[in-house]
Amino acid sequence: MRFEKTKTNKLFTANADGTARSDPRVVRETVYVTEKNISFAIAPMIDWTDRHCRYFHRVMTKRALLYTEMIVADAVIHGDRERLLGDATAGPVALQLGGSDPDKLAEAARIGTGFGYREINLNVGCPSDRVQSGTFGACLMREPALVGQLVEAMKRAVDVPVTVKCRLGVDDQDTGPALDDLARAAWNGGADGLWVHARKAWLEGLSPRENREIPPLDYARVGRLKAENPNRFIGLNGGLQNLDHALEALNQCGAVLDGAMLGRAAYQSPALLREADGMFFAERRPPLSFDEIIGEMAEYADRHIAAGGRLHHVTRHMIGLFQGVPGARQWRQTLSGEAVRPDAAADILRKAYLHLRDHAAPAAASGLLAVRTG
Repeated sequence: MRFEKTKTNKLFTANADGTARSDPRVVRETVYVTEKNISFAIAPMIDWTDRHCRYFHRVMTKRALLYTEMIVADAVIHGDRERLLGDATAGPVALQLGGSDPDKLAEAARIGTGFGYREINLNVGCPSDRVQSGTFGACLMREPALVGQLVEAMKRAVDVPVTVKCRLGVDDQDTGPALDDLARAAWNGGADGLWVHARKAWLEGLSPRENREIPPLDYARVGRLKAENPNRFIGLNGGLQNLDHALEALNQCGAVLDGAMLGRAAYQSPALLREADGMFFAERRPPLSFDEIIGEMAEYADRHIAAGGRLHHVTRHMIGLFQGVPGARQWRQTLSGEAVRPDAAADILRKAYLHLRDHAAPAAASGLLAVRTG
C-alpha cells in the first residue's frame, strides 16, 4: 500500500546575526503513498475551533474537513443561532453536536444543515464534567443502543452525512467489545463514518487535558476494527504529531484507515496545514506564502473589527504560526499583549509579521514549520 522515495530538500541554518544561510546537506524523506483516497480533518476542540480559527485554517488548506467546537443541541435550538452557527468559512465544514435526546439532536441537525454545514457529527468522546452532568459525550460509550437511536434520528432529519466521533472505551470497559458494540450500533443507525480517538477516556480521576495525554494510544485497535469492517469509513484521531506521522500511522495500523484527524498539532503548529492539500489530496498548487496568509488574515481581522469584533478574537488562533522561527517569541508576545487591547487594529498583526518576515520563508523551505514533535 505504499512506496518510498528519496526527496532532496535544502536546509537552512542560522548565522550569528540570526539570518538564514543555506546548508548543502541532503534530507532523506520517506513519502507514503496509498492506493485509496485518504481524508484529512482538523478535530473539533472546545474553546479553540471557533469560526475565526476555522477561517484561519481554511486559508492554509482548501480541502481539509474542518469541525466546529462541540455545540449542545439545546443551545442550537434555543440559543443565538447566528453567533453559534454563522460561518464565513468556505469548503467542507462539519457541525459537531452534543446531546442524548434523539428529537433534540434531529432538530439541531436540521438547523445546522440550514446554515450550510456539510456533515453532522455526534460527540461520543468528550470526557469533560460538562458532558458528564448532561450524560452525553464519552458517557455514551456505555450506551451503544442509544447512540444508534441518536444517529438514526439525525439521519432521518438531514440529507448530509452523519458521523460519530468516539473513544476506544471508558473507564474499565474492555476496548474489544466496547468499540465493536459502539461501532455496530452507529452503523445500524445509518452512520456514514466513524472517527476514533485511539485512547480510552477515564470519566473519574482524570481531567479533560489528562484524558488527551495519559491513557495510552492504541492505533492497532482501530486497525483491527477497520480490518473487520473494510467497507466502512473509519478515521484515526489521537496523538498524531504532524502530517508525516499521520500518514505513517494510517499505514501501520494493520489495515489502511480512511482518514487522519489532527487536533492539538494543527492548532499549536498551524503552519503544517500549508502542506496538507498536497500530501493528502495531491494538489499541485504550491502552499500559500506567509505574505499571502498574513495579508488574508489581516483583511479578515479588518472586517471583523469593523463589524464590532476585536482583533484578539482572530489573532489568538495564530500565536503558534511561526513555532521555531527566529523572532517567534516577539510574535507571540505581540499577539498575546498588544493584540488583546480593546482598541487594537489589524495593523498590529501586519507589523508583528514584518519583524520575522525575513526568517519565515527559509524556515518554510527547510520543512521546519511542517514538523511538530512532543
